Amino acid sequence: MKNFKKVVCIATLLGSAGVMTNSIAADNLAELHAENQECESCHMPDGELSNDNLSFENQQCVSCHGTMEEVAKETEHDHYNAHASHFPGEIACTSCHSAHEKSMVYCDSCHSFDFDMPFTKKWQRNEPSIEELLKDKSDRQTALAAAPKDTVNVVVIGSGGAGFSAAVSAHDNGAKVILVEKEPVIGGNAKLAAGGMNAAWTDQQKAKDITDSVDLMVKDTMKGGRDLNEPELVDVLASHSKGSVDWLTAMGADLTDVGRMGGASVNRSHRPTGGAGVGAHVIQVLYDNAVKRDIDMRLNTRGIEILKDDKGNVKGLLVKGMYKGYYWIKADAVVLATGGFGKNNDRVAKLDPKLKGFVSTNQPGATGDGIDVAGNAGAAMKDLQYIQAHPTLSVKGGVMVTEAVRGNGAILVNREGKRFVNEITTRDKAAAAILNQTGKTAYLIFDDSVRKSLSKIDKYIGLGVAPSANSLVELGKLENIDGKALTETVARYNSLVKAGKDTDFERPNLPRALNEGNYYAIEVTPGVHHTMGGVMIDSKSEILNAKKQVIPGLYGAGEVTGGVHGANRLGGNAISDIVTFGRMAGENAAKYSTQQSTKK
Repeated sequence: MKNFKKVVCIATLLGSAGVMTNSIAADNLAELHAENQECESCHMPDGELSNDNLSFENQQCVSCHGTMEEVAKETEHDHYNAHASHFPGEIACTSCHSAHEKSMVYCDSCHSFDFDMPFTKKWQRNEPSIEELLKDKSDRQTALAAAPKDTVNVVVIGSGGAGFSAAVSAHDNGAKVILVEKEPVIGGNAKLAAGGMNAAWTDQQKAKDITDSVDLMVKDTMKGGRDLNEPELVDVLASHSKGSVDWLTAMGADLTDVGRMGGASVNRSHRPTGGAGVGAHVIQVLYDNAVKRDIDMRLNTRGIEILKDDKGNVKGLLVKGMYKGYYWIKADAVVLATGGFGKNNDRVAKLDPKLKGFVSTNQPGATGDGIDVAGNAGAAMKDLQYIQAHPTLSVKGGVMVTEAVRGNGAILVNREGKRFVNEITTRDKAAAAILNQTGKTAYLIFDDSVRKSLSKIDKYIGLGVAPSANSLVELGKLENIDGKALTETVARYNSLVKAGKDTDFERPNLPRALNEGNYYAIEVTPGVHHTMGGVMIDSKSEILNAKKQVIPGLYGAGEVTGGVHGANRLGGNAISDIVTFGRMAGENAAKYSTQQSTKK
């Protein structure tokens, strides 16, 4: 499309609201483009695809249409804008747009908005299981019989916070690293995390005169997990949390805002200034640092099989690229950072039948592939039966509403307009309480003072999931809540704030009264959010087998592992978990590779 002006391209394909503005007889983008250019304008001279990232092809899109930021400005309109993505990294056009078949809007994999874009079909995942891929004898065996395509020290599977932390840490400890990710975008579940990163006795806390300790963070985490956590892993989480905040800060992260999440005794949830979402920010910082280090990142690439030598030591990883097919990477160590399985409701329901049919807050790649890969390599599992439902998934749009909204002062009411729970209790208790209400939903109620305290809320308003009114009675009419009762409930709550004690539900923090400006309501219901169980690891992030012996060269970090959170994860502990254990896994994998090289 290089012979088109950019503004014409954008107007033709997208219009001002993300829809076609003129009639063009084409079933897909290739047909549309073929009317105005030769194939070489998109494809490489030899006609081959550039790589599994489609780097060359995506650059051709950008050369005509501009960057995501530029396209987002051209398509700006009320409420959601698919191009104003919250995803970190460099979003590839091919994440949504296909050429020779109808495109699928990747946003639909999480959200339930009606993204009306041209040449599209409904997004759905149609990928074979790991077991099916392993049965592919011909291509798989051919790849394994061939020489390795690449040789490195460490391969990291997964591009979430654990994966990127491991990759950057391994590199900084002297390793040559390849990172593979099966999705077309980076970030895993971490890019969706909004609340904060728990850490104890940090410089940021001290600057705000917040008294905390490692022992208190351990106590809160164990209590939240019903004392079923592995104590040695909780000790690592808490004792290394400050170091993880310092590590991220040194790389450019802003974690100066400190709030409180459910189950915490003090404010220890670190996030960007103004209360912006922490996950996408942390991933962006890690991604930028991976780019600076020239770490090889391969999207659309699935890790299929951990390869071992005759002694049982890791010798590499078999992968399958979406376009390049099977090949194997020779490596001394593999870090498994593939996340959980919350998006795989079949698996969830088998382990916890009461969650059958639940919507998930997770990104589409959270299907449990990594657990299968690790199991095939002999890894033991721990706590798979413990699955957490996040209490506040927006009924409209499939948007997860961060716990920080409640932490900053919002209250939960039912259709009858009454409070029914301590809003910042642990997630399992809050979710259960909501499911006991009429319609199995509730409403987050807050005012402009809460909105101003947390910039993330403006995103919910922009998405159209947080209607507002200048009075509680009017808000009740909008959302079918008893407005008179709601008015009385907020007045009662404000009196408790003034008194400094919640004698109704024993909420431990009462940050502000709800009496400033407009009022807002978000209808919420629980959604499958976090899988506490996974592969068994030790305090060095080494993956263990059924005999609790280390599998040499295999490491795990993040939600793919079990034992850190026990039966229930506290909000804010996930980012701390993935960064702390990711850093450790990368460092130890690099050191292990050095030891192996010395032996050779």
